[in-house]
Amino acid sequence: MGALLDRRTAVKALLQDRGDLLVVSGLGSSSYDVFAAGDHDANFYLWGAMGGAAMIGLGLALAQPSRPVVVITGDGEQLMGLGSLATSAAKQPKNLSVVVLDNAHFGETGMQMSHSGLGAKLELIAAGAGFPSVSTIETHAALEAFRPKLHDRAGPHFARVAISTDHVDRALPPRDGVFLKTRFRGHLGFPVS
Repeated sequence: MGALLDRRTAVKALLQDRGDLLVVSGLGSSSYDVFAAGDHDANFYLWGAMGGAAMIGLGLALAQPSRPVVVITGDGEQLMGLGSLATSAAKQPKNLSVVVLDNAHFGETGMQMSHSGLGAKLELIAAGAGFPSVSTIETHAALEAFRPKLHDRAGPHFARVAISTDHVDRALPPRDGVFLKTRFRGHLGFPVS
């Protein structure tokens, strides 16, 4: 796995100076990390739909081509939705980035070793699927170098961020799905009545 970054610090660094970025976070720890970096009307937190974060991000990127979209999810969820990488690469949305926080474990179900801990290389899978921009992030410098890609409209981008398995306290975003949907739609300028 190489060097391991603190997940909370890494997500906060990615979302620094976020501008008009739309953020979809995978269930569990990645949603806690996005929320801890600062709640925002342009954050869409998933509380279920394991494996669906990248597909929701793809749909959002296609529906909102003028806005940059980032999916921040974990290795376990992305492994469950590998087909979403192939579909995203086939559609080639220039405004989409998929960032996988990879600690090589299924953190939400008891810290069992995940497939990435057993040798699966998510960045190679993304490259093989056809992502034109693939990054492996193991240092803060690499994280800082990647951040501008979230806005450059030269995607889709994929990044695997090697994170530590150290325990991080939960920071719970709102759990009301109707509230989150309505708030997000309102941010996009759609009627919310």
